[in-house]
Amino acid sequence: MLFFITKVLISALVISFASWLSLKKPVLAGFLISLPIVSLISIALSYNEHRNFEKTILFAKSIVIGVPVSLMFFLPFFFTKSLGINFISTYILGLIFLVLGFFIHKFITNYF
Repeated sequence: MLFFITKVLISALVISFASWLSLKKPVLAGFLISLPIVSLISIALSYNEHRNFEKTILFAKSIVIGVPVSLMFFLPFFFTKSLGINFISTYILGLIFLVLGFFIHKFITNYF
């Protein structure tokens, strides 16, 4: 249980720091979040917890496929001004794209 709480605290600190930094330096915060920090932490913690290298490899491969597919969430943000969409609509559309991305990810990972 202590290990779980430690993982939650590490993750919360990373997210909170990025959120705080986004107000002060949004470009730097965007760059930091674009780094695979969550992937690095998750892979290390997952292997440390389970000690199963084969599952860790599969986990990493899934991340490699998931990262570009998950970027579909940001597509509506490129067209917000030209289409005159508000934030809520853009965000919801991004979530819909993300769900579509999940099914694309699932389809691709079935071919491992």
